Amino acid sequence: MSDTKSKDKEFKPYIPADKVLPELTGTSLTVGIILAIVFGAANAYLGLKVGMTISASIPAAVISMGIIRGIMRRDSILENNIVQTIGSSGESLAAGAIFTLPALYIWTAEWNMGAPNLITITLISLFGGILGTLFMTPLRRALIVDEHETLPYPEGTACAEVLLAGEQGGEKARTTFLGVAAGAVYKFLCDGLKLFPSEVETKIPGFKGAAIGADILPALLGVGYIIGPKISAYMLSGAVLGWFAIIPLISYIGGVGEVTLYPADVPISQLDHWGIWDSYIRYIGAGAVAFGGVFSLIKAIPLIIRTFRDAIGSYSVSGAGGNNQVRTDRDMSMTVLIFSCLAIILAIAILPVIPVGFLGAVLIAVFGFFFATVSSRIVGLVGSSSNPVSGMTIATLIITAILFKAAGNDGQAGMIGALSVGAVICIVTAMAGDISQDLKTGFLVGATPKLQQYGEIIGAAVSALAIGAVMTLLNNAWGFGSSELPAPQATLMRLVVEGVMGGNLPWALVFTGVGIGIAIELLGLPVLPIAIGLYLPLHLSVTVMAGGLIRGILDRKYRKSNEDEEMNYRIESGVLFSSGLIAGEGLIGILLALFAVWGINVSVGLDIGQLGGLVVFILLAFTLLGQSLYKKRQEGRHRS
Repeated sequence: MSDTKSKDKEFKPYIPADKVLPELTGTSLTVGIILAIVFGAANAYLGLKVGMTISASIPAAVISMGIIRGIMRRDSILENNIVQTIGSSGESLAAGAIFTLPALYIWTAEWNMGAPNLITITLISLFGGILGTLFMTPLRRALIVDEHETLPYPEGTACAEVLLAGEQGGEKARTTFLGVAAGAVYKFLCDGLKLFPSEVETKIPGFKGAAIGADILPALLGVGYIIGPKISAYMLSGAVLGWFAIIPLISYIGGVGEVTLYPADVPISQLDHWGIWDSYIRYIGAGAVAFGGVFSLIKAIPLIIRTFRDAIGSYSVSGAGGNNQVRTDRDMSMTVLIFSCLAIILAIAILPVIPVGFLGAVLIAVFGFFFATVSSRIVGLVGSSSNPVSGMTIATLIITAILFKAAGNDGQAGMIGALSVGAVICIVTAMAGDISQDLKTGFLVGATPKLQQYGEIIGAAVSALAIGAVMTLLNNAWGFGSSELPAPQATLMRLVVEGVMGGNLPWALVFTGVGIGIAIELLGLPVLPIAIGLYLPLHLSVTVMAGGLIRGILDRKYRKSNEDEEMNYRIESGVLFSSGLIAGEGLIGILLALFAVWGINVSVGLDIGQLGGLVVFILLAFTLLGQSLYKKRQEGRHRS
């Protein structure tokens, strides 16, 4: 350990500690806030559509360089770092919010109570976002500095590399904006003008109950490229299990006689593949996802213990932000941190618009710091994409619902309160992982931690003000739980709370999913991506796999040739273009939601059909190929 620490002490960031450059300026603040809102809205739409979000750090960094360095001709890597810190906070807060809070909208619609209070949504998001940053701050030295050699923080390191390659910013920004344009135009043609359907599907002749289809959307193609062929294949395998095995099996068994199986209220023989998926497969998938999330958390217990042990006393060693320190080692003041945490917890306990009460506030304080620690360490090892946020939230919801029920608070108010606690914890966990990656980036480039921490809080505050309006808009346009916005994660959280509080879950189906999860774990395969594929419609996984195949072709070609530099250039270009595809579709999704609410119909009345839609989607896939596998270097603009 001493050897490691000595190496850490010798580490010299790109910008020396004794050199002062502009960081948290009006320019970086303005650009960062805009990107936080944009990426927050885009990721809210994406997460409600497919149950996952993308990291916004690298796209925010390259857009920042395109604006600050390219357009404004300002040469400051630390300003760009602050932009990506603020910008990525919108994506993380959106992830935590949309994984839980849509359940409130679904409940209030079922109970004829009207939409949730917008102030409630905003304050839950705001308090969760700020607490996530505050809870992680005392861990910075233990995780980012002392374990610099052992915790790579992959997204944070990658973002630092992008910032350090500042002379490439213009080209990278163009690639990202090209992806945004392609995703936006495609989405508008598809779901705006309605030139072709966004979903293609056909039944399989001779195989009752089986069907194959795809949601031909740019965001799904981009997600597949970013997560790669292996994770895409895991998701598809779960979908194949559900749609080619379980659904046909249920259809076959239920086709004999008039078999009605709860929770469906009609005989199975009257259900098509979508009816069987909605009535049964979702619960089986929920059991598998719940097992995968909780089991991931159990496996992380040794890491949790180690992090708590290493963090004890670290913050006091760092001086807690005192001015006597070197610039690159200054954290937020311990006084500000403690009083801010206490003030937020007290506000959560006493404000009636946050319906958790004193018990809920205590649970938020305990689980919040605990899971912020877990999240901060896990993302350092495996990256944010493998962070078991769902598992931590599920664990919180189960314990909270049990305690609320034991206290006699088990009606509608109890369910809303339990979910509100889970929502704050989910946002805390997502934000803690994000600020950890950002602080790693800052450590490598030589940023001031204190300014990054305040930047993250500013981004969280702005995003919280926007996310409530975005969610209300999307719910009014299509409704959460609909085919357009299935909100898979939030639906799962809702099922967990209802199951504990009311005991009305079809537990046989849920435990079937748990059994499938155990079998997957015994095979040594990752449970969560397979379980998510089982939980979501096949149509999503097929398109994600298309993007994964493009990434796989690229990986395979350059793995054989050992041209690491060329491969990394093309992969990075594809990631930036894919991020743009996702952002472009998300932004047009928000625009179309506005049109739907305002009653504006832009359809042109021309439909080229499923085949035409497939052709257009294939052209989009070739565009991604052109920006990755066949991307040509521009000599003089891309130096190592």
